[in-house]
Amino acid sequence: MKSFHPLSHENLNSSALRGELEQHGYALIRDVLPTHETERLLHEIVTVLKAARWIRSSADPIEREAVDAAACADGDTAFKEVYDRVFELESFHTFPHQPALQKLMKQLVGPELFIHPKSAARLIFPSFDRGIVHAHQDHTAVAGDSESFTAWIPLHDCPLEAGPLRILDGSHRFGLQPTGETQGYIPSGSEKGDGWVEGELKAGDVLIFHSLTVHEALPNLSGKLRISLDCRFQNYTRAVNPGTLVFAGSGRRSWEKIYATWQSNDLKYYWKRLPLTFKPTVTELAKLAEMSETPEMRSRYTNILQRIRAQYS
Repeated sequence: MKSFHPLSHENLNSSALRGELEQHGYALIRDVLPTHETERLLHEIVTVLKAARWIRSSADPIEREAVDAAACADGDTAFKEVYDRVFELESFHTFPHQPALQKLMKQLVGPELFIHPKSAARLIFPSFDRGIVHAHQDHTAVAGDSESFTAWIPLHDCPLEAGPLRILDGSHRFGLQPTGETQGYIPSGSEKGDGWVEGELKAGDVLIFHSLTVHEALPNLSGKLRISLDCRFQNYTRAVNPGTLVFAGSGRRSWEKIYATWQSNDLKYYWKRLPLTFKPTVTELAKLAEMSETPEMRSRYTNILQRIRAQYS
């Protein structure tokens, strides 16, 4: 197994960063983010998890010692309820807008930086097989233009036993790879690339990869919850999937509910101030809402269409 070859953020330039992404499909940059930024968000998240009894009350919450009986994963009702509380944190949404991260991502995509508004928190219980994220490409879910990038950011030190990501080196060169029937995962052993790369990550590090780069999580064997963020970025002159700006489900989430407790208005609907181009377009969304094969997909596109129109009305 190959190890990451990290870059230093000091004296890093656009040419070196873009060259790394072009060749390998990923770049690991050490010590990008200020300690106080990762610690602040981690503290707010573990406060939510402690209240939900996901971590042991007898220990320091920052240590994230998991309550085994609480183990759940994305898709479970218990997970959704707690995840929504994390997702509503104002600090969770301001985190990818911090200057150090914006500076880094502008070196990659250019000055016309678009920060996708729906970052993802990864709350991974230890020794819980159903929670392991297997090999996939982000473009399968994110769509829009393939020239988008994910920054995977651990909020605490993440040794191999904690289950950090590993990357399939060079896999971005093979386009979208066939997936199986389960959650958009690529069947094990069928992935195309130049070999898996892995290594320890620490709080403050940023692992960037292309939307077509195959990646997966190692199993979390640490006894502690692994907490990380997926923040996504692109140049705003490239097409954006409108589904990344709205909530297409049953209405459990909405920006109005999320913004209700925020102290600042600065980042509310910030993407409306950018000259975004949608893919699919509003016209194409209307056709998909009528002509998609399944009722579920027709309903999804209808919801996206209605909510995009409401935002821009």
